[in-house]
Amino acid sequence: MQYVAFISREGKYVLAEFPDCAGCQTFTDNGDQLQSAAQEALEGWLEAHLVDGQVPPRPGEHLGAPAGKKLARISVRPGLAASLQIRWARQDAQLSQRQLGQLAGVSQQQVAKLENPDENPTLEPPSTRRRRPALRNPGFRREEPHDDNHHYRF
Repeated sequence: MQYVAFISREGKYVLAEFPDCAGCQTFTDNGDQLQSAAQEALEGWLEAHLVDGQVPPRPGEHLGAPAGKKLARISVRPGLAASLQIRWARQDAQLSQRQLGQLAGVSQQQVAKLENPDENPTLEPPSTRRRRPALRNPGFRREEPHDDNHHYRF
């Protein structure tokens, strides 16, 4: 997924502004750093809107840049793109997170995690997840303390 940025020079700085994301812009001293700075600004803007419960705008169709500006396409990392796609699909279907969860057979909390770019969710219902065995280290045991300090023996 890519958003368009309009690139221009403002004095000694190079500016990137995103026409689809009102107020999202960044600048650098060096044009070589602009790609990473623009991606960081865009992703931060999109994440803030998702976390705040808003529906960020979809990338628009832009065939050219305004006079005096260049057009650049800035990619969004896959996990964030997936969160956006889920939010947009839910909005298009006019479903709450709870309603989507019911349709998908998962909880509302799992849907919320899917829409949160900072989460790494699973869609497996809790009853079907394999439990991991507890780790045990046979070479390590706790002795009963003789005083207020705890003693360990290896």
